[in-house]
Amino acid sequence: MGRKLLLENINVPGINSFEVYRKHGGYRAVEKALKTMSTEDVVEEVKKSGLRGRGGAGFPTGMKWSFLAKPEGKPRYLVCNADESEPGTFKDRYLMTHIPHLLIEGMIVASYALGAKTSYIYVRGEMMPQIRILERAIAEAKAEGFLGKNILGTGYDLELYVQPGGGAYICGEETALIESLEGKRGNPRIKPPFPAISGLYNCPTVVNNVESIAAVVPIINDGAEEYAKLGIGRSTGTKLISASGNIKNPGVYEIELGVPVEEFIYSDEYCGGMANGKRLKAVVAGGSSVPILPANLILKLTTGENRLMSYESLAEGAFASGTMMGSGGFVVFDEDQCIVRNTWNFSRFYHHESCGQCSPCREGTGWMEKVLHRLEYGHGKLSDLDLLVDVAKKIEGNTICPLGDAAAWPVASAIRHFRDEFEWHVSHAEEAMGRNYGLAHYADPLPKAETIAAN
Repeated sequence: MGRKLLLENINVPGINSFEVYRKHGGYRAVEKALKTMSTEDVVEEVKKSGLRGRGGAGFPTGMKWSFLAKPEGKPRYLVCNADESEPGTFKDRYLMTHIPHLLIEGMIVASYALGAKTSYIYVRGEMMPQIRILERAIAEAKAEGFLGKNILGTGYDLELYVQPGGGAYICGEETALIESLEGKRGNPRIKPPFPAISGLYNCPTVVNNVESIAAVVPIINDGAEEYAKLGIGRSTGTKLISASGNIKNPGVYEIELGVPVEEFIYSDEYCGGMANGKRLKAVVAGGSSVPILPANLILKLTTGENRLMSYESLAEGAFASGTMMGSGGFVVFDEDQCIVRNTWNFSRFYHHESCGQCSPCREGTGWMEKVLHRLEYGHGKLSDLDLLVDVAKKIEGNTICPLGDAAAWPVASAIRHFRDEFEWHVSHAEEAMGRNYGLAHYADPLPKAETIAAN
C-alpha cells in the first residue's frame, strides 16, 4: 500500500475540527515555517520537492512562486483555486469536506512564503457545504492564534477569506478567477502581464489549486528530500485521483505517482476492477479536458511496458497515443459505453461553459456540439467526422485561455481512436435514432473495444 501524505488521517473521527486535527500533528508546518525558516527557505524547499501543480497544468509550484514580483509599496496575494468544475473531478471537494484544516495550514505556510498578508480561497458557488466548513475552520484557526495579527508571536499577520464563485467553469482559469474575485464578469485576461506581475487588484498574485497548497504541509513537515523520494522521475510525491465510471470502487484515492495504470484500475486497493465483469474499453485519465485513450493504449505502451500514473508516462506518445494527468479525474468506460454519446456530452458542457470572448471557442464549441448531436441521433454523414477534426484544429491554440483546447482535444482523440464507432452511427442511422441509450439495445452491436483500437 502506497504512503499517504494528505489523506492519512482522513478517517479519524472529528478530523475536520481544529482540536482533533491539532492532536494528530496539525499546524506543525506553520510553527516550523514561521519560527525557524525564512520566506526564501520555504520557497526553496517547495522548489526542491519537485511539487507540480495539481490542478491540471502540472507546472512546478516552487518555480511559479519564485516568479512573484516584489515591488515596494504593493501588497502580494495568494489565491486558492477551489473552483473545481472539471467533469469527472471531485478530489478538492472531498479534501475540503473532510480535512479542511490541511488546506488552511497550507494557505498559512504558502502565504508566509510569498509575503502575502491577505489571501483568498475561491470556492465554486454550488459548494455551499464546503464554504461553510472552511469558514468554520478559519474561525477556529483564528481563535487559536494561527490567523490574524502576530501569528504565534512571530510578527507575521494574515487574514484569510472564503469567496464563493459564480458557478462558472471558466473561473477555474486563473485570470478569469481573479476577474471574478474583483467582482467582474469571469472572462480570462490576455497575457502578458501574468498574475505574478499584475494579478488581483493589479498586484503580484499567485493562484494555486487546493491539492497543491495542501501538499505544502507534508513538504515542510518532512522536508523536500523526503517528499521527492516518493513518485518517479519528475513526477514526485503523491496525487489525489477522482475515480469514477464503470469500476467497482469509485471514490477519491491518494496514489504515489508512478503506480501502473493497470494496477490502479484492477487492484482492490484502488478501483477494484471493472464493474459487472465487463471489459475495459477506454479511459479519460485526467478529467474531461484530456484526450481519451482506448484500452490498449492506456494499459500498455508501444514498448510493451506498463503505462504509469505519472505526468510523463501518461503523455508519452504526445496526443497521437498519449494523454495528460490533468486534474486527476479518472473516468473508466466499459465495453458497453457509447463513445459518441459521451463525447457529445462533454461537448455540450464546453459549449455551455464557454465565456464567448474568443470566436474560435464561442462558435467552434457550438459547431462540435451540433454535429455530435446529429451523429448520436442518426442524422450524421461520414463527412461530419472530418468536419469535427477540422473544427477542433481551428479551435486549438487560437484562444485566450485553455478552454478551447479542453473542448477540442476530447473530440479529436475520440475520432482518432474510435472512428469505427462514429462511422457506425452513420451506417446504422435507424438504430442510432431509435435506440434507448444503453448499447444493450442496439440491434447490431458496436465493434468491441479491441477491434476499434486496432483500427
